[in-house]
Amino acid sequence: MIQVCNLVRRYGKHVAVDNANFNIEKGEIVGFLGPNGAGKSTTMNILTGYLSATEGIVKIDGQDILEYPTEIKRKIGYLPENPPLYPDMTVREYLSFAGEIKGIPGKERKEKMNRVMETVGVQDVSKRLIKNLSKGYKQRVGLAQAMIADPQALILDEPTAGLDPQQILEIRDLIKELGKDRTIILSSHILPEVSAVCKRVLIINKGKIVADGSPETLARHLLGGSHIHLRLDASEAAVRGALEKISSLQELGFRESQENGTVEAIAKADKEVDIRRDLSRALAAANIPILMMRSVDMSLEDIFLNLTTEKEADGQQSFEEKK
Repeated sequence: MIQVCNLVRRYGKHVAVDNANFNIEKGEIVGFLGPNGAGKSTTMNILTGYLSATEGIVKIDGQDILEYPTEIKRKIGYLPENPPLYPDMTVREYLSFAGEIKGIPGKERKEKMNRVMETVGVQDVSKRLIKNLSKGYKQRVGLAQAMIADPQALILDEPTAGLDPQQILEIRDLIKELGKDRTIILSSHILPEVSAVCKRVLIINKGKIVADGSPETLARHLLGGSHIHLRLDASEAAVRGALEKISSLQELGFRESQENGTVEAIAKADKEVDIRRDLSRALAAANIPILMMRSVDMSLEDIFLNLTTEKEADGQQSFEEKK
């Protein structure tokens, strides 16, 4: 659905986006992350057609954004961090205006306006002035204008900024629902929100894409393998004897257990190997009860900081999940 190839954007001598490459398929909800000044907003503005690229190619649904700018803008809905609302309009007036400037005919515009208001949950405030709405409703109205032309792709910049916890949950559920039949790029500094909604993340730092993949895959790359934390009702010697014949086991370490009479172990395998089944079979064969088994993962915050902090930036290698 979205193809970005060798994308470059310069402002004088400053390179805001430096040879970015990524593809996003239809139906994907992708988190787009980066520190302030990393090139995130510039990239999103290029995808929407608001900015032109210095070099590179951007295609939406197979069409080059430079060759078919009008057609592509109809296929994209954009919610900036501060929604472009007209406070002295009612919700219905504003959405009608948004539909008109997007070229939707009158009768069709009314039908789409009613449908999108129902989808985002603003029917009950449709006759109220936007300036009198809560922050949560304003975000919903901004999302409604992004959806008014029924776009195939949505680009959402900080959609939950300034919302209370209940409103965040509502917007999160709405984004998940919208992602069932649309491509969504979600940018946010609230990383738990990205983890809750997105199965894939792109991380940009100093204009370069430094990570592309699921949080789990990126964590395995950064940890150097797949790590499983076990708590077992056995001695250390018994555990070693039970697991030493597993061919995919690279390392086996032990730590002080938090439960008396048990042993805690960390089993490491190659990053592409899921060793849990082998561990379960070997321990069952040795009659060793498994009291706990869980993957040792990095949080999305840990991944983000590892890839974007200054001390890691020099010589940073990017990690991409092979499709």
